[in-house]
Amino acid sequence: QVQLVESGGGLVQPGGSLRLSCAASGFTFSWYPMSWYRQVPGKERELVATILSAGTTTYADSVKGRFTISRDNTKDTVSLQMNNLQPRDTAVYYCKRGGLPVYWGQGTQVTVSS
Repeated sequence: QVQLVESGGGLVQPGGSLRLSCAASGFTFSWYPMSWYRQVPGKERELVATILSAGTTTYADSVKGRFTISRDNTKDTVSLQMNNLQPRDTAVYYCKRGGLPVYWGQGTQVTVSS
């Protein structure tokens, strides 16, 4: 079955960096676009970044220039490098497979605080 497992979250000080990873299994990874979303309590889940099968990327305005999404189709993983993190980036980050049906990972907490 399809599984998406995120890792790499944690507590970081403002200005710091984290790298999130999402390990995918149960489908042909290279065929699908992959995205990272984030959610804070009481708010809707927000699209952070997307990477298409061929590598084209798009970003939310709030993270452009600070976050980089990448994928390794040989290892079935998608990553999110997050630099210059700010308290407003605090959220649970989710990996999502594009296409139908939709699949989500379980999420990983990122907390930016001094």
